[in-house]
Amino acid sequence: MTIHKEGRPIVALFFIVLIAINLLVYYFVSSNLIVTLVLGIVSFLLFLFIVRFFRKPNRPLITDDNTIYAPADGTIMVIEETNEDEFFKDKRIQVSIFMSVWDIHINWFPIAGIIKYFKYHPGKFLVAWLPKASTENERTTVVLEDKNKRQILVRQIAGILARRIISYAKEGNEAKQNSELGFIRFGSRVDVFLPLDAKINVQLGQKTRGTQTVIATL
Repeated sequence: MTIHKEGRPIVALFFIVLIAINLLVYYFVSSNLIVTLVLGIVSFLLFLFIVRFFRKPNRPLITDDNTIYAPADGTIMVIEETNEDEFFKDKRIQVSIFMSVWDIHINWFPIAGIIKYFKYHPGKFLVAWLPKASTENERTTVVLEDKNKRQILVRQIAGILARRIISYAKEGNEAKQNSELGFIRFGSRVDVFLPLDAKINVQLGQKTRGTQTVIATL
């Protein structure tokens, strides 16, 4: 396991800032051993949290043309038939994964295919598990079309703590299954909109592992 490239500058900055704060407190505020020890422990735990948040797992690459893999680590919070009004403008099966601050926040392409559509939407920062977060929060929308002309939509959604969505998707490019789609910082959600004939392989409340958990088959 390593630190993701999106987190390296932040991890380095936090390290420098925390060291500086500890030294300043020791030399100019208090040289009391207890104060120094408590501050050191708090600083270490905060730094550990930041490192953990930006961790990048080493996972086996799995590919299957008829399989939809989880695009994120998290918990299944929605499985329902709904209208997708941005691109398809018809009924689809929506599967949503909520990512807490404890989950890995890398997002992956759940299938291989051509990126037929990409759009960034500025928006609010509502709690990610609210239904209206899918259409009102800051988000990106990516539509993938596989070699059999089947299309799915993946939506990255910022949450109440997330303040930046990073997407590597570019319209017209070819995406490899389980390659990196992007990254969301600090608590968020990913929606996947599937054809109505897709067979869903997950249940509400189930934990997912990005690139490893099969959420549906086509």
